[in-house]
Amino acid sequence: MLDVRDLKVAYGQAPALWGVTLSLQPKELLCVVGPNGAGKTTLINTLAGVLRARAGRIEFEGRDITALPAHRFCEAGIALVPEGRRLFGSMSVLENLEIGSLMPAAKARRALSLELVLALFPALKAKLAQAAGELSGGQQQMVAIGRALMSRPRLLLLDEPSLGLSPLIVTEMFGAIGRVNAEGTAVLLVEQNVSMALRVADRAYVLEEGRVVAEGSADELMRRDEIRRAYLGV
Repeated sequence: MLDVRDLKVAYGQAPALWGVTLSLQPKELLCVVGPNGAGKTTLINTLAGVLRARAGRIEFEGRDITALPAHRFCEAGIALVPEGRRLFGSMSVLENLEIGSLMPAAKARRALSLELVLALFPALKAKLAQAAGELSGGQQQMVAIGRALMSRPRLLLLDEPSLGLSPLIVTEMFGAIGRVNAEGTAVLLVEQNVSMALRVADRAYVLEEGRVVAEGSADELMRRDEIRRAYLGV
């Protein structure tokens, strides 16, 4: 479904990704983990079209999308939940959700998409008229994920969805992500909470200093001593 080959990204003259290669299958939940500064956000923003690759190739469903304009990535079936949520705080929850369904195909099915989002996050039902900026951090993350789902993506990209949330809310959030994936949406998850990410993922890549240093099934990586020492503290 997603095939990334020898991806290189730089900020000016400073390289951020060095020859990253990875793949994701339809309906798979893939996670990319690694320390701060490893290039995880750079990677996911490049896959969403927010950043441009310096070299390499990104194929989605057999189509080369490397040079697509940023606004065409959503049209192609890719949606991003950015780090920090980036909601429109003064707009209502409903308005924020509806922003995710502005493409014609998604707009035609907006009512059904909204119903599905509210089934996934029932806590938002009573908050639709409330300003998004007044919600708790966990509820804002629900809105951010819901907004992305309103575009009816085939690939959902999530950048640090657990950031700043309490352990209980993190567990609920990952449960919701698992349900989205179980219903057929492929998920690529970038996450610092390695233990939680590996629990829900089918496969994982470990990124360090802009390079992939390990890959395999979540179970395989959990059994590797160097991964356990470096990322799980055991």
